[in-house]
Amino acid sequence: GLAVTTVYLGGRQEVIDAPEKVTKKNALYAPVGASLAIGGLYLLLKNGLDPTSLYAVGVTVFGALCISDIGVPLLRNLLPSVDFGTAEIDLPEGIAKKLDVDRLPIDGLMTLGLGLLCTVVYWAPVALENKFLVSNIIAWALGMVSLGAISLGSFQTGAILLAGLFCYDVFWVFGTDVMMTVATKVEAPVRFLYTAPPSDTPKDYPFSVLGLGDVVIPGLFVRFMGKVDEVLQPKNLSYFTTATFAYGAGLAACFGANEIFHNGQPALLYLDPSLVGSALACAAVNNQVSDVWEFEESGDEKPEEV
Repeated sequence: GLAVTTVYLGGRQEVIDAPEKVTKKNALYAPVGASLAIGGLYLLLKNGLDPTSLYAVGVTVFGALCISDIGVPLLRNLLPSVDFGTAEIDLPEGIAKKLDVDRLPIDGLMTLGLGLLCTVVYWAPVALENKFLVSNIIAWALGMVSLGAISLGSFQTGAILLAGLFCYDVFWVFGTDVMMTVATKVEAPVRFLYTAPPSDTPKDYPFSVLGLGDVVIPGLFVRFMGKVDEVLQPKNLSYFTTATFAYGAGLAACFGANEIFHNGQPALLYLDPSLVGSALACAAVNNQVSDVWEFEESGDEKPEEV
């Protein structure tokens, strides 16, 4: 589906700028920061203060920029006959002076226009059921840019981050109504919306929802396992391929449980054990458990063959 495709493409994309690395301290405090954020939104909603519009404006504006960013390489691949490397347009003199540039690349302008169009359509006064695909496009662009901008740095950092957010997700979904309230009341393109299958049971919300965090956080781990592949060169099983399949299996289990029990499920309950467990199992098959556990992205070199 869309989430698995995003994780796969995000794991394979090439980036120009060095990504921001997550430290172990960052990973430890991530559940605390996430809890404060979601708790704050919940309190605002319960006290009659709806931050949806302000929040959605910021997200859609940033989403338009992300569509522009991620759209440029896609456009160049779709139209290989066009030399976008030199294709530029001259700016009017007044605009050129304000921006301090004489020309702008045409591919960037085209994809920025697409991003702005998606933003306009998202804010159009029509039901979400008629524009959820546009919401998903914006969310997809946000997810892809996030996957390219952040690196876990080490396997242990990834394991700590996933373990902490596992507890965070389970507590706020099963222990309170906070997660479901925020997920269904705050309308913004920060999640993937799936049309719910036909059911005799009436639903309060017309979509199945997968938060962007349930794509980006596991996706960072999958992308990191691609780095492990590059350095350790496993002979039996690919870490990236195994992680991608594990993500898909965990997601399928989550949606299956959602349909069986007819209530919201914490996706990380299924995704995190699937990812970490499969990575260690793959390491065992490759006889590289200690190499994987101690793996750090910077300074790693391909191990010598004995």
